[in-house]
Amino acid sequence: MPEISSSKPYRIGRSKTGLGLFATRKIKKGTKIIRYFGPLLDSKNKKHDDIDNKYLFEINNRWTIDGSTRKNIARYINHACRPNAESDVSSRKRKVIIRAIKTIEPGEEINYDYGTDYFKIFLKPIGCKCDHCEKKRAKKRAEARAEKLRLKLKAEKKAAKKADKAARKATKAAGKTKPSKAVKKPLSAARANPHARGTGKPTKTKASRTKPLSRVQPKAASRARRAS
Repeated sequence: MPEISSSKPYRIGRSKTGLGLFATRKIKKGTKIIRYFGPLLDSKNKKHDDIDNKYLFEINNRWTIDGSTRKNIARYINHACRPNAESDVSSRKRKVIIRAIKTIEPGEEINYDYGTDYFKIFLKPIGCKCDHCEKKRAKKRAEARAEKLRLKLKAEKKAAKKADKAARKATKAAGKTKPSKAVKKPLSAARANPHARGTGKPTKTKASRTKPLSRVQPKAASRARRAS
């Protein structure tokens, strides 16, 4: 790890993505922080054009800075979608300066936006780990959990409502149902009152088959007279 002069307002330290550059004192907005430097590569030179690493900083269509050298302290500055610094590119001088675009407090990590092309090639496949993207992902995870919980509670409420409705329906049906009674066949009018008028011939009883005494006595009296 390269040594950094104590007069510089930054230091190399541990970051979420590995190593990063951190402010050692307050850096005011608009302050030039550090120069991004390294060998210049000419796109017209085939040998230069074949060089490929993640520290290449394109100045224009022809010139590119190869910042892979460890002496280039600016190579430790990480990408951020909501940065506190920016790259100030001078095509004519073929120089790149990292400048603060907001006040950076001591201990705060220095970062700048690497650009759309770099993001698509190197960062998007693995996911950007800057604070803004981490917060956005955390927010999405929280929203997903909240939505999952909402759907679960909705399903439970619906099931409880359905069960309550079924219970009330069963209770109502049980209240309407009464114990069944044996149905007695009604007697006909003749059998219920055999002597009622207009019901046909009366039923003979034991008393009606007995001969009246008035008919027996005269016959007995005539037999007594003959015997005398």
